[in-house]
Amino acid sequence: MPNTDQAKINEVLTRGVAEILPDKKTLTALMIQRPIKLYLGIDPTGFLLHLGHAVVLRKLQQFAELGHEVILLIGNGTVKIGDPTGRDESRPVLTDEIIEANFQNWKKQAGAILDFDKIKILHNGDWLDKLTYSDIIQLLAKTTVQQLLERDMFQRRLKDGLPIFGHEIIYPLLQGYDSVVMNVDLELGGTDQTFNMMMGRTLQKAYNNHEKWVLTTQIIEGTDGRKMSKSFNNYVALTEPANDMYGKLMSIKDELILDYFTILTDIPTIEIEAMKQAMEQGSNPMEFKKQLALAITTDFHDVQTAAAAQQYFEKTVQAGDLPKDVPTVTLNSPTQTVLDILVVCQPKQSKGQLRRLCEQGAVKLMPQDEKLIDAGAKITVDNDQIIKIGKRNFYQLVIR
Repeated sequence: MPNTDQAKINEVLTRGVAEILPDKKTLTALMIQRPIKLYLGIDPTGFLLHLGHAVVLRKLQQFAELGHEVILLIGNGTVKIGDPTGRDESRPVLTDEIIEANFQNWKKQAGAILDFDKIKILHNGDWLDKLTYSDIIQLLAKTTVQQLLERDMFQRRLKDGLPIFGHEIIYPLLQGYDSVVMNVDLELGGTDQTFNMMMGRTLQKAYNNHEKWVLTTQIIEGTDGRKMSKSFNNYVALTEPANDMYGKLMSIKDELILDYFTILTDIPTIEIEAMKQAMEQGSNPMEFKKQLALAITTDFHDVQTAAAAQQYFEKTVQAGDLPKDVPTVTLNSPTQTVLDILVVCQPKQSKGQLRRLCEQGAVKLMPQDEKLIDAGAKITVDNDQIIKIGKRNFYQLVIR
């Protein structure tokens, strides 16, 4: 039986929630009356999960903990089309092998949040791949082309003279059909999925004469105040090493502290309200930000590792001390451009991002604390000299 405590239901339907359609009141009443069936659909396209993705994953887990029937739907059928949301071109078609490998990678990352013993995993390819010609005609008859073309990304493509392929137009119908087959009461997703999820609501009524609610989760801002995104390099990955996770969280704007506490932690709202009042009365936001960074880092690591990350931050960033066990990188020559050295230190970073770090004064030679602003400048470094990249990353330069 589900937990029918109205206070707990209200928190799940409020905290971190952007919108509930058609309304929160009727969904609350249903959750008190009986267990509901709900789902979150993912298209496993092989992406890195970050705290922005954690918002909807946390919400899914909260419903599972309340005792409702929770489904994680793997879009191995829809991913072969690819949702055009936010894109100006068609996605490439993925093979079954790539789809499965992507999902296993996704599941490993999401396991930090989701308890898969409480969540049923289904694949929409199990029914979408079996649709007959007659089934698809019947599905297409449930809406109009004009309605499907109302999507913002299609309007943008039309304006820019870019192609819209037929298989992309029917994507919302196929996603919506998932709701029909599973006969769900609720679907979760980000605000960018509202159009698709509402199509499922329409089809659920048409096929099953069954009400379906839609819940969208809030979008969080990244470390630079813009929407958290890999494109902006302002994200905190779920698999981030503890020192980096803590340090990145300490770099968020002060005005985001309360939002992060509300959306990304289980800290009681009464405590968050007390923090708000304290900051309004002049308390230093730094202390609350440290509590936030410690809480989130603990959730994705453990108490000891998070505490060590906090100590590392306090020593290397706040006190300015060099950390112990600085990693070494080997250079072929003591004289190289700054950019060449940075590429050896951080090979996974793009050259463009490394140049920007230089321009921002975030690259320094230690211990003289010399800023290396020109990425193209040639410099000569000493053997065993330390270079600092950003606020937390130190490297010992060894000359071959």
